[in-house]
Amino acid sequence: MVQYAPLAPKAPVSPPAPAGIPAVIYCEGQFMSPDGKTAHGLVRHSERFRIAAVIDSLCAGADAGLLLDGVANGIPVVADLEAAFALGGAPLRTLIYGMAPADGLFSPTDRAVLLGAVRAGLGLVNGLREFLGDDAEFTAAAALHQVTIEDVRRPPALKDLRLFSGAIARAHCRRIAVLGTDGAIGKRTTATLLVQALNDHGIRAVLVSTGQTGMIQGGRYGLPLDAIPSQFCSGEVEAAVVLAYETEQPQVIVIEGQGALSHPAYLSSTFILRGSQPQAVVLQHAPKRRYRCDFPQVAMPTPQSEITLIEAFAPTRVIGMTLNHEGMEVAEIPAAIALYEAELHIPVTDALACPPERLVQMVMRAFPELAGELAAVT
Repeated sequence: MVQYAPLAPKAPVSPPAPAGIPAVIYCEGQFMSPDGKTAHGLVRHSERFRIAAVIDSLCAGADAGLLLDGVANGIPVVADLEAAFALGGAPLRTLIYGMAPADGLFSPTDRAVLLGAVRAGLGLVNGLREFLGDDAEFTAAAALHQVTIEDVRRPPALKDLRLFSGAIARAHCRRIAVLGTDGAIGKRTTATLLVQALNDHGIRAVLVSTGQTGMIQGGRYGLPLDAIPSQFCSGEVEAAVVLAYETEQPQVIVIEGQGALSHPAYLSSTFILRGSQPQAVVLQHAPKRRYRCDFPQVAMPTPQSEITLIEAFAPTRVIGMTLNHEGMEVAEIPAAIALYEAELHIPVTDALACPPERLVQMVMRAFPELAGELAAVT
């Protein structure tokens, strides 16, 4: 399994929200692996929950932010739920399942821990395809202890699902999809940091989430795309983008990608490209990753081959690339950026390791008219 190399303290990582529902993340044995991506997202950013601790006995005693990004954030990693309760502070109310295993199923150990959390009075937030709200043992325990179970990937009723309609033409703003060369490669993190950077520089931007982690973080717009029947996926993406535009009137909408267009197992990018019809794409790539995450028999594509595929599949252009620095030393990042810029002739940066201004510059280079709009507002 790929391991993350901590960076020096310079990453523009969002601090934990001071307000929100006190929660603990269950990520046993996976916090330092790609399958812990839901935990990673919540440790870096959460509007809905205040993360009190991460449960992973393999990393117990460490600071979650320091492990993940080289920046301490005050979120401890503990060995078990008992240790999380012993931390004190605001009473815990929720346990969030922080892993994303490829099979989407709970292990027997997972079930025991989650049932223990319910019996301890914690509600559950579950991002897997196995719905705990349909499990008699869990629903009985939740009723007895008066807590809730939220299955984030539960799709809407069939009657409420929407087909693609062409309404995307009403979204008169720049739409940028953050796609990747693999799953669990950092698309959501880059999309989140891109939106933050644009807003910090006076450009009104909104994120549309397409996965369970973004929705758990408190995303206002979006859907867990891989929970939707394929016939309705493009329409649901379209509807989420149009709602974000009509509600917020942003200058830029950033759409979180899923999987990779070239991935043989995760094809959600096709629906994102068709449904949101982005004028631009930012590509996320991990230079040190040789095989697809969870698919060791499938080699990674090159960035150039993915760019060629994206631009052949949809009327859009790849305006830049961002790096996932897993397995890299800090000193390797500038060299990788320079190499890819020379090879691809587009701006390249690392959303976590480099200043956020580089993300803004990438967008301004692609859409120079934004500078005029910014000047008109200021």
